[in-house]
Amino acid sequence: MLLAKASTGESVGEILGVLAAMLSSALGGTSIGATRYLVGSIDPLAIGSFRFGIGFVLLLPLTLLRGDRWPERGDWATAAALGILFFALFPILFNASLIFTTAARGALALSTLPLLSLVIGAALGAEALTWRKSIGVVIATCGVALALLSDLTTAPSGAWRGDLLMMAAALCMALYGIWSRPLIRRSGPIAFTTMSMAAGAVCLILLSYVHGSFSPVAGFGTPQWLAALYLGAFGAALTFYLWAFALERTTPTRVAISVTVNPITASLVGAWLLNEPLRWNLAAGIVAVFAGIWIAMTSGRTEPASAPASGQARGQAGIVP
Repeated sequence: MLLAKASTGESVGEILGVLAAMLSSALGGTSIGATRYLVGSIDPLAIGSFRFGIGFVLLLPLTLLRGDRWPERGDWATAAALGILFFALFPILFNASLIFTTAARGALALSTLPLLSLVIGAALGAEALTWRKSIGVVIATCGVALALLSDLTTAPSGAWRGDLLMMAAALCMALYGIWSRPLIRRSGPIAFTTMSMAAGAVCLILLSYVHGSFSPVAGFGTPQWLAALYLGAFGAALTFYLWAFALERTTPTRVAISVTVNPITASLVGAWLLNEPLRWNLAAGIVAVFAGIWIAMTSGRTEPASAPASGQARGQAGIVP
């Protein structure tokens, strides 16, 4: 009876984690539009500075009011390093990629994240590699390719540079998802995200200052400021709180596979705001993405290796305990 209750509680936690990750990725899809808008006015360093600087300012009072448990002193260096990896290097690569490639191609390149998380997680012993997870990742990624089929044919010259930069960004995200999960569980999702985001934001702001990236801000109008505020409030604070919330409750691969929702959301927003046509391939892609997520999520019901995998991960150099 107790085992059944524990199993049910774990399943509910898994579902909440996956739903939070999907909402996070959906918000990330809307952030691509704001990033594409700002990339014509300021460079990737300044965009990241605004996004995560504002995000940190919004998350800090929330963390203090909630009285959440901050990462332990022994975890500070790792939290800061992960923050620089995810909230500094990732946005630089992400924003720079959109200079060279289209949003559609960039979204597809970012959708390699679940595959990278699956392979790296298995290699580090942080997560068991199963057929259902693998099949779910492949189906969801194919769904993204199908949804973006018509948009991928109109690529600018040299778009491959942006594609490679976006795949490098996906690698940063995969490593963060795997290495941060145990630290998030030892503290709390908001507190850990706040601390790591602060490290990344400080790094980006210093680089932006040295590089002179803030000079064009003097010519900002209302649209640019609204885009920057949206990225900070929704594209950073809310998006990455939900991401951390998800990592606390489910595996890195199940969280990562939700990124396939990102380009689907971007396409739907484009259809709603820009009157872009909704084609059959978008509908088919949506079905494939959600089918892939469902397959990967339900694999947990037959995996008895969750605890041993976690125990094995504790031997990974103090990063994945």
